[in-house]
Formats: sequence, C-alpha cells, structure tokens
Amino acid sequence: MQLLLPALALMLLGTTASRADPAVIYDLGSKYDHSFNEAVFNGAKSWVAKNGGSFAEFEISNETQREQAIRSEAEAGHNPVIVVGFAFEDALSTVSEEFPDSHFVILDDELDKPNVQSVVFKAEEGSFLVGALAAMASKSNVISFVGGMDIPLIRSYSCGYKQGANFINPKIQVIENMTGTTPEAWNDPTKGGELARSQFDRGADVVYAAAGGTGVGVLQAAADAKKLAIGVDSNQNGLHPGSVLTSMVNRLDVATYDAFDDAKNGSWKPGVKVMGLADKGVDWALDDDNAKLVTPEMKAKVEAARDQIISGKITVTDYVKTNSCPN
Repeated sequence: MQLLLPALALMLLGTTASRADPAVIYDLGSKYDHSFNEAVFNGAKSWVAKNGGSFAEFEISNETQREQAIRSEAEAGHNPVIVVGFAFEDALSTVSEEFPDSHFVILDDELDKPNVQSVVFKAEEGSFLVGALAAMASKSNVISFVGGMDIPLIRSYSCGYKQGANFINPKIQVIENMTGTTPEAWNDPTKGGELARSQFDRGADVVYAAAGGTGVGVLQAAADAKKLAIGVDSNQNGLHPGSVLTSMVNRLDVATYDAFDDAKNGSWKPGVKVMGLADKGVDWALDDDNAKLVTPEMKAKVEAARDQIISGKITVTDYVKTNSCPN
C-alpha cells in the first residue's frame, strides 16, 4: 500500500472492514447529512444488518482527497468501492484504470469503464410527483425551488418539479434559485435559508430543496416561516414534522444495498443501471410526519400521475438529455 497523507491516514483509522468487504466513499459533507450521503450510509448499514460482516467508509474533507481515497480503498482490496456523486467522475476514471480487476460503483453519474457500474436516477420523475403535490398544497399559486450547485443534473430536478406543478395548475408560478457554481453549494445551509426566505417574500408558500446539506437550511427556514418545504434524496419528513410536505426520495440506499449484494453473490456487472419510478428507484414519501398535510384527493392525484408516468401516458422531460425544459 502506498503511503497516505497524514490527514488521510488519520481519517482511515476507523476503517475496520476486511479486505474482501465493500467500501463507501462519501461526497463532501457528513455522512449524516440527512440527504444524499446518509441515504447511502443507510443502505450500507441495512446490508450489514442482514448479511453480517462490515464495510469500509471514508468521508472526504476536500476536493484533493477524492482520487487518493479511491486508490486507498482499491489497494486494500475492497469490493466493490462505491463513490457517492458525480464529482468523483474524474478521480474514478483515473483510478479504475490502475485497478482493472477491482469493481467500482459511481452513484448519480455515468462513467464508461469496463470495471465501473454507473447508477443513475430518474430524478425528473420523482420531482414531477412532488411538483404536483406542491401545486395542490399551495394557496398562493406561487411555489419555489432551491438547487445546490448549478449543473444540468440539478436543473433536471427543477424541470421535473415545474412539469409536475404545471400538470396540476398551468398558471402556477415557480421561482427558482441555485446556491452556487462550486461544490461548496452543497454545504451552505445558511445560504439555503436566505434563498428560501427571499422566495417566501416573493409569495412562495411551498419550496423544494435539491441541494444536499444546503437543503437543511431551506427546510429550517420554511418551518420558521410556517411555510411548506419538500425534502430530497432521503426521507426528510421527520426533520420538521408538519412543515415538510413530502420528500423526493432517490433510493440510493437500494442502489448501495444491491451493489453490495451483487458483489457478494458474484452477479455484479459493469454498465449503466437506471432507476426510475418503474424500478422503485425514485418516489415521494408519505408517513406519519406528513400524513396530515396530504389529503386523500392529493394522494389519489399524485398516485394517478405516477401510474401514468410508468405506463408512458405522461412523458417527463429530462433536462440532462435535452438541455431544455417545457414552459
């Protein structure tokens, strides 16, 4: 094994998994971010609870650690090594070529390598459903969206949200703001709260946050202002019960669990795996924390929309593929 930078070595001291066990390398922000990273962590924990053993995990603290973290886990023999988020693409592209016999998984991005499995989610489909709910819940006919880093993937969340809202109310107004253009945009809850409050001042009464850790500030601002918020990635309904209308859930936990399982069973395969509504890869969350906010009529309409998307009667535009969004 190559020598590690001191800071990196210290962070790896908590890794106790054996060489054959899988590994997860989280994106910037805590694995307890109540969002993207935590969904992956929960999937890994669930797999271990059922199958035993353990998994290695690593939380990067800056951009420079991406490549070295992947290399370290591959050198240790972990299988597969899962990297969380599109920002790992360049680093994984390099390291995967150095370890052709190792298996890697990248979540939320596509990387064409013979030893890499890419798992992508039809976020536009899940966002369509929560957009429909937002339009039904809004009393002002103005709803809003706070994105994290301004990239096509997050534009896809916004675009799906708008399509769902327009499906219910073609005259609804959607206010949109992105947090920034650098990776720091995922971890700025203060800025998220500021953006949400400015949207409330402009009439919005439901806000959807697709912004990683920044979204925690959006949800807090909505609770403080007695507005409604929509969470993302993990089920965030319980963060502010009675204020979070629903959450658009990307089943990163399922993707992680399946990758671990496939490696154990010898059925792991490279290539692109797409998870949408039909695959139960995305969904909207309904539980005790938001049940009083969703009327039977709202539930019936959103479930009907889900069925129509799955059957093909409703086609949801994917901004990533088209670089455009219907008006």
